[in-house]
Amino acid sequence: MTAAPVAGALPGALPGALLVVGDVVTDVVAVHREPLAPATDTAARIRTLPGGAGANAACWAARTGTAEVRLLARVGSESARWHERALVDAGVRPRLVVDPAEPTGTVVALVGGDAERTFLTDSGASLRLCPADWVPALLDGAGHLHLSGYLFFSECSRELALVALRAARTRGVPVSVDPASAGFLAELGPERFLAAVAGAGVLLPNEDEARLLAGVREPGRAAEELSRRVPVVVVTRGSGGAIVAEGGRITAEVEAEPAEAVDTTGAGDAFAGGFLAARLAGATAADSARAGCRAAATAVTRLGGRPPS
Repeated sequence: MTAAPVAGALPGALPGALLVVGDVVTDVVAVHREPLAPATDTAARIRTLPGGAGANAACWAARTGTAEVRLLARVGSESARWHERALVDAGVRPRLVVDPAEPTGTVVALVGGDAERTFLTDSGASLRLCPADWVPALLDGAGHLHLSGYLFFSECSRELALVALRAARTRGVPVSVDPASAGFLAELGPERFLAAVAGAGVLLPNEDEARLLAGVREPGRAAEELSRRVPVVVVTRGSGGAIVAEGGRITAEVEAEPAEAVDTTGAGDAFAGGFLAARLAGATAADSARAGCRAAATAVTRLGGRPPS
């Protein structure tokens, strides 16, 4: 597979940078106050916005922290410049690889009156990220590597994720993973996913993902079980806040920040960005989770998964 970056090399990097490897997609967000009416029209407020779990997390980390934030992702030629500009405007230094065959991934987010969302996902170019796209210099001066879980759901992007993870561990750079999707996790298989992320230091699942990965229903127990495999596990619970488990035991239960939810799209990405920014600044796992909850509370008050400009 041949490709060319649109946002080139990253010289002169500052120490302690956050490198996010993940997905950039185009979000089509449709907010409908009434239930969907089969075979006819349902009134909705519809917006086309830049998105992607990895890109969203990078933007929130740039907004809430002081470290340099970098992003490696793959996009289609039809929207590469638009996505690059949106990321740069958000304070992120992107390296976007232009796919020669596939368009940028697209996610249709159907948001009901309760602000909960259902996704229709066409991964497009995003899961075609491959080891040939990896640039070792991306880790120069990096203080942390964050991997979007979506990378683990196709063979070539999973190989890229493993290359990045191994390179980070060789350099002593801590690694975190957001499992990203309970539906895709079920298809891949929990044990296969956990084996792939072996060596990561932080896992950031939501409740459904934690239950699936741990094989238990109670989220606190799921967090404890998973933290025997990954040293720090933070289970996000929406309005229920977050549970932090370390080394097989719960070390903190963090309350959610109050917010009037409009759209929960990207709330988990905002949590990840806020958490990682605080972690890079030296905060404990519990305080980092509080920072994540603050970012998520802001995210749910607006359409889409990116922070306000």
